[in-house]
Amino acid sequence: MKRAADAIARTDGGDRTSGPDVLTVTMNPAVDHTLTIEGSLREGEVARTDDAQFDAGGKGINVSQYLTELGVDAPATGFLGGPFGRMIGDALDDDGIAHDFVDIDGRTRLNTTVLSPDGEYKINHNGPVVGDADVDSLVRRVEVRDPKRLVVAGSLPRGIDADAVDRLANAGPWETAVDMGGSFLQRLDAEYLVCKPNRDELAAATGRAVETVDDAAAAARDLRGHGFEYVLASLGSDGALLVTDSDAYYAPALSVDVVDTVGAGDALLSGFLAGLARGESVEMALRTAVVVAARVVSVSGTSVPVFDDVFADRERVDLSGK
Repeated sequence: MKRAADAIARTDGGDRTSGPDVLTVTMNPAVDHTLTIEGSLREGEVARTDDAQFDAGGKGINVSQYLTELGVDAPATGFLGGPFGRMIGDALDDDGIAHDFVDIDGRTRLNTTVLSPDGEYKINHNGPVVGDADVDSLVRRVEVRDPKRLVVAGSLPRGIDADAVDRLANAGPWETAVDMGGSFLQRLDAEYLVCKPNRDELAAATGRAVETVDDAAAAARDLRGHGFEYVLASLGSDGALLVTDSDAYYAPALSVDVVDTVGAGDALLSGFLAGLARGESVEMALRTAVVVAARVVSVSGTSVPVFDDVFADRERVDLSGK
């Protein structure tokens, strides 16, 4: 994997120099299996194809991939089990992504997408059941890594709930970012650096209608009061919004040829954290986030684009107050 820059030095100025800038946690990853067939699916008939793709899937894993390309030290952890778990580990090795997952007895998910002339069909596994002992092991992995910042992203496996995320956030001095469903954000009790809802998640987390950018700003202010230092909202084609304790900054989306919006939210969070890892202001981190997201929607799937000139391209992003 090509890197945008050498790994960024730690900027916290303290003694914690051994841990990574960012450690991502994906507790319910999946192998994303995508295949294309030429004809329609018909009951009782066998469909055949030579076109199949297997990718390591999971929001935290995506963030590790994007941050690594941006020059940020960002290993991945979480839960893996069974043959699909081994496939994810092998894929991360191939991409040069450091990882230290907890092995579980259950089997990591396989999510299958079938692309045919008459539509797109999805079959997703429910995923494994995870217990308290597995969470204990994950907490210890994070403590050993001792990151400056922790990212917990994606859905949770069966058997655990919001208290597992709070445990990770409270287990050490790191700042924690979270990217999970809107109703889930309501159940968190720890203090968090940032959450990254999309428009629908922002509405679900606050009970507000979020139709305009001003609606999003009002909802984000409400959500921020539930233990988040920043709320970074991804608004699709409308761009992005960042709410702090005293300000709200709006950045419209850059004009690019949109190929695929998969991974756009993960890219937005990755760009924001990359800006913070460089010791930059939250305004510049938001600009970085918008540029990174624009690059990602310009390529297919969760393919990692070239980020070589991302930091030089940030002046294209206009910021205004909300």
